[in-house]
Amino acid sequence: MTGEAATAAAPARPRGLARPLIRAAAIELVATGFLLIAIVGSGIMAERLCGGNVGLALLANAIATGAALVALILAFGPQSGAHMNPVVTLAAVLADGFPWRLAAAYVLAQLAGAAIGVAIAHLMFEVPIWQLSNHARSGAGQLVAEIVATFGLLTVIWGCRAHRPPVTAFAVAAYITGAYWFTASTSFANPAVTVARALTDSFAGIRPDDVPGFVLAQFVALALALPLLRRRG
Repeated sequence: MTGEAATAAAPARPRGLARPLIRAAAIELVATGFLLIAIVGSGIMAERLCGGNVGLALLANAIATGAALVALILAFGPQSGAHMNPVVTLAAVLADGFPWRLAAAYVLAQLAGAAIGVAIAHLMFEVPIWQLSNHARSGAGQLVAEIVATFGLLTVIWGCRAHRPPVTAFAVAAYITGAYWFTASTSFANPAVTVARALTDSFAGIRPDDVPGFVLAQFVALALALPLLRRRG
């Protein structure tokens, strides 16, 4: 999933000032929160309305997440880059020289925003705010799927730089919507999303025991994709 996406273009450098850094991190928190509201909220709604049809529920979840991604990237991309994903932020650091100080603030904001988003989704649907998932997502196939999903997400984001910025929003949303279906893991592709989804025992959840493997696979994908992301001098 989710997670989750960005133009990967760094916003204006804060030049040591705290206010721009805090503002950009706050935007990342809000954007990531809305992403998790979309993922978890649509998952709960799909479970309730699809009458046990898992395929239909997955389709509804994928479409809602993809539609939300378009809106979030278009809305927040010009302000923070709309990373909403620690892997994307770290890729921007390693490939483009995105400031480490800003990256650290982004990652903390993404993790906090993701957890808050899950809690808000639970509040809306009147389920316990904090819970742990029992949805098992384990096995070699799931881990390979996360490598594929995250590698693809990164190459789509950086590959769209030859086009105008709005193209990235639609490309990322289309990729994630498709990857819900062509990856065995349903394409989390985002450490913040993965950790937060362990806090919901809904359709979108992942068992806490399975989180470390997913996150490791996502960072393996970053290592594999990085040579393709770096600009050649």
